[in-house]
Amino acid sequence: MTMITLMAGTVFSQPRQRRNQQQTQQQQGQQNQQQAGMTQRMRLQYPTALDMPEDVVWRRDIYREINLMDEENAGLYDPVEPQGRRLNLFTYVFKLALNGYIPVYEYNLDGNEVLEPQAKVEIKSILDNYSIYYTEEGGKLKVDNSDIPSAEVKMYYLKECAYYDQANTTFRIKPIAFCPVMVREDDFGDEATKYPLFWVKYSDVEPYLSRQSVKTSDVNDAAQMTLDDYFTLNKYRGKIYKTANRLGRTLAQVANGDTTKLSAEQRRIEAELEAFRKNIFGDPARRDSLDSLANVNPKADKAVTKKKRERSSRRERASGGSSGGSQPARVSVRRERH
Repeated sequence: MTMITLMAGTVFSQPRQRRNQQQTQQQQGQQNQQQAGMTQRMRLQYPTALDMPEDVVWRRDIYREINLMDEENAGLYDPVEPQGRRLNLFTYVFKLALNGYIPVYEYNLDGNEVLEPQAKVEIKSILDNYSIYYTEEGGKLKVDNSDIPSAEVKMYYLKECAYYDQANTTFRIKPIAFCPVMVREDDFGDEATKYPLFWVKYSDVEPYLSRQSVKTSDVNDAAQMTLDDYFTLNKYRGKIYKTANRLGRTLAQVANGDTTKLSAEQRRIEAELEAFRKNIFGDPARRDSLDSLANVNPKADKAVTKKKRERSSRRERASGGSSGGSQPARVSVRRERH
């Protein structure tokens, strides 16, 4: 009798376990759907720019070093500490990554970005590797604003792609990814050390950048734009430190430590990009000459033609009046048949 009771208990306990598992799976599925729906609504509310076409006929990948101490880039550094809803770029991106809204990718020693799932890095590993203090509550990481190393992030590595879109006949420069870089000075006053933290794919963070503004002037606090516009319009300024090349060499390696040669190489690449942009629709000098012919004022053209005709008419009348009396009479000779 006891055996029958145990067997019955086992039989009735199995469906209950399955029901609990099914309920748990359903709840997780609903949560995933809700998160996907929130993301979709966010993307609809804050539309993103179109991705670069894959079949472009010309493109060039450029890596720049964005120094936040330069005036053109100072808006990305301000404010150093959060002021209400105002956050600088690193604090904003750091909070998005900490809360799991965007993935971050490992920075490799060769400096090349790998924006693939296998290269994703946990934010906790970054906190541990760079001694960023945090607490863990209920499985969630928490970092106080005062512990975010925003003041130490004084530069970014940024990868951009310059390309010609033949479908729209336009030349564009699109950010692809960026990497915040901490600059830490040691206790001995030696040269500061750079610590690249992680890569962020621009298309992942782009919908959120539309919700945060950046100051663009030191004399007019009302001069602001969104972070997305700031990058899309290429308002940042930075020196080129590498281009995509078959040997994978940086400009410093090409210059072999010569700063003069390095600066010359940077200017050469900038000049090549500008020359391609200007000559993409043909020789501008020739185009300007054709435009000048096409833009001739019709009224002025008619006036010039009229004056030419009047001068020609006066010349003909003057010529006929002076020689009319001296010319012999015109005689018409008619052949007769015999």
